[in-house]
Amino acid sequence: MKKLLIILGVLLAIVLGVLLYMRLVYTKSFSPADKATFSNGDLEISVLYNRPYKKGRVIFGELVPYNKVWRTGANEATVFETSQDLVFGDKVLKAGKYSLFTIPEEQSWTVLFNTETGQWGVNFNGEANHNPAKDVLSIQALSVQQEKEFEQFTISIERWGEDMQLIFMWDKTLVSVPFTAK
Repeated sequence: MKKLLIILGVLLAIVLGVLLYMRLVYTKSFSPADKATFSNGDLEISVLYNRPYKKGRVIFGELVPYNKVWRTGANEATVFETSQDLVFGDKVLKAGKYSLFTIPEEQSWTVLFNTETGQWGVNFNGEANHNPAKDVLSIQALSVQQEKEFEQFTISIERWGEDMQLIFMWDKTLVSVPFTAK
């Protein structure tokens, strides 16, 4: 009986090890991690995210459903960090570290900043691992369809004049979210 329990324990450890490998190493090979950064004086912004590929799929409206919370990338939830308070429209995002989620729609996106970080991007039901009670900022941004196609999901932070832009690009969709430093 003792030998059977040891064998079952070893088998369980092997299975758990394989599952952990699949989650942390194998799946990331299809959507590699990347970091978008921006700095200007004392202002430091970074966005740590995973970059899935289009691979001939219909992205928005199918792979990424409209009107549902999306982890905004792949694998772990995307993490947005800022060293200073930022102003999005008339709303202030305090300096800190946040999970960044979006709700894609055909004409616009809702961008959500959430205080919970470190979670896997989806739960066991395949839905975004997002707790709306922890959202601290929600903003709307226009979604633009363009001719150029982006094969790999990309997040960028760019300076345009006095403003800055948080930019999401994938497939033929481009979303630009203007903000300033406080």
